[in-house]
Amino acid sequence: MKTFIQQSATMLVGIGALFLLLVLPSGLLAQQTAQEWLVTIDRNLNPDHYESYRKLINVEPDGSKKEFVLFTVKQGKDKTAALFLSPASENGRSTLRVGDNMWLYIPNVGRPIRITSLQSVTGGIFNNSDILRVDYQTEYDAVSIKVLDQPSDSGDNLLQLDLKARTGSVAYDRLEMEIDPKTKQPVKIRALTVSGMLIKTLYFKKITDFGNGIKRPAVVETDSPLYKGYQSIMIFAGIKPRKLSPEVFTTDYMGRIESLRQKQ
Repeated sequence: MKTFIQQSATMLVGIGALFLLLVLPSGLLAQQTAQEWLVTIDRNLNPDHYESYRKLINVEPDGSKKEFVLFTVKQGKDKTAALFLSPASENGRSTLRVGDNMWLYIPNVGRPIRITSLQSVTGGIFNNSDILRVDYQTEYDAVSIKVLDQPSDSGDNLLQLDLKARTGSVAYDRLEMEIDPKTKQPVKIRALTVSGMLIKTLYFKKITDFGNGIKRPAVVETDSPLYKGYQSIMIFAGIKPRKLSPEVFTTDYMGRIESLRQKQ
């Protein structure tokens, strides 16, 4: 009798393990914690140091568009700077983010001006926090992860990573990040207030191999229930690793970011 019970228990354990293998994506088994997933997502989206070009497109309800082209550099988890190349009216302006601190440099003014994460230097749905994106782990703690009853394009069920802002200065109090466990890339992010109200949704599309081991979505689109009929699109190009001096990420250097393009 005792042997029968032991055999039955062993069988149940084996069936349970098989069930987990069938229902849980293999990536989730390999990375047990929500925080480990967040670190992986950050590294896939943003190499530790790089340069890139981006086009930002703001679409109005009537279909009219306004476009911006930016040259961007990033260093570490919380430093990023960008230079406006077009339109002509914006040429020479630059932005800098170091942690929670952000600045805008306007050549005619000649000195950096403090800006906030909820403002937008391009006037669209993307705010400064989106445009000057640092690693998500810098601003958020991953509090939970779960399997959704929704298949991804790669076949495995999507995962949802729930993030909570570390401080009150972060643009969004909570993020619900849907992840494709096979590509280890975000598919969608819902940005929420403390009360749970939806502020905007970010859609990550067109995973592209940029070379040098950098493979990430080349297009990020966003819409918001607060701005019905409006849409903003961010298109990435020319992403490649590049180490820069710490001096680049200071307010004194903001008027000289153009020189980085000349040094390539």
